[in-house]
Amino acid sequence: MTVTARRTLILGTLGGSLGLLSPAGGARAQQMEPQRAANFIRTTGQELVAAINADGPVPQRRDRVGAILRQAVDVQGVGRFILGRWWRTANAQQQQEYLRLFEEVLIRNLSSRFGEYQGLTFSLGRSQSRTEEDVLVSTIVERAGSPAFGLDWRVAEVGGQPRVVDVIAEGTSLRLTTRSEYSSVITRNGNNVQALLGAMRQQITQLAAREGT
Repeated sequence: MTVTARRTLILGTLGGSLGLLSPAGGARAQQMEPQRAANFIRTTGQELVAAINADGPVPQRRDRVGAILRQAVDVQGVGRFILGRWWRTANAQQQQEYLRLFEEVLIRNLSSRFGEYQGLTFSLGRSQSRTEEDVLVSTIVERAGSPAFGLDWRVAEVGGQPRVVDVIAEGTSLRLTTRSEYSSVITRNGNNVQALLGAMRQQITQLAAREGT
């Protein structure tokens, strides 16, 4: 598996770059216990691996992946954090469309590569508190014929439930990477949020074509 493929897997699995317990996201974190975070990642990871490795029509498997991601990730909070200061410049219609497109990009990123990722396994490593509000859970992801790679999952309590709030892949925080990429698209197009929405729609079309749906 190439570095690009690994990064795509991470983005698809976790929704890109996640980190979102900020005032802009409208949610406040509560204290998270390391064991609770580890159990949550174990369960979520097993569910995702089962969905990826399953047989059956791609649309059915994509729906299953989507359901898992919606339970595992604060998608709205993640999306708002990544859009950053541009969230405040977008109008209500643009905000709504952005969140819808953001969720679909996350799901399509993974489902368009089901074939590449079949046979994945993962194992848990250490779980340690980063702050009073979040826990870092380390995992190793493996696939036959490809080098293993590490993923560190930040987990926090959001609305009384554990949620993934960031992923660190090969030393890189994916929430910050995606935030930078989205901001770059907007600034290159005259600070126009609509340009990002167009780029996201195009990305979804390309992913759907790759998926064959």
